[in-house]
Amino acid sequence: QVQLVESGGDLVQPGGSLRLSCAASGSIFSIAAMAWYCQAPGKQRELVAVITSGDRTNYADSVKGRFTISRDNAKNTVYLQMNSLKPEDTAVYYCNAVIMTTAWDAHRSYWGQGTQVTVSS
Repeated sequence: QVQLVESGGDLVQPGGSLRLSCAASGSIFSIAAMAWYCQAPGKQRELVAVITSGDRTNYADSVKGRFTISRDNAKNTVYLQMNSLKPEDTAVYYCNAVIMTTAWDAHRSYWGQGTQVTVSS
């Protein structure tokens, strides 16, 4: 079994910063892409940022220049550094990872439970 556990969500004032973390644990052979998604009330879940196993990154237009995704392969952990936060960044942030549990397994997508980020004065 694989488990993704997020942390770092909080209430922060506009212009502030947060750092989200997501650690994968369990039966892991390799991790391909890791990503962060967000879901605001009444809206669909959408991609925020993704990082491949080769450290290539891609960002939603709304966060370019403000958010940075990174990963520590030794710790099976992905991070999201969030700067210059805006009220419209308020959402539940979910971690996603594409993981092989054995050398013979197909890649499967796993999700964390989500962490709440609220940007408000």
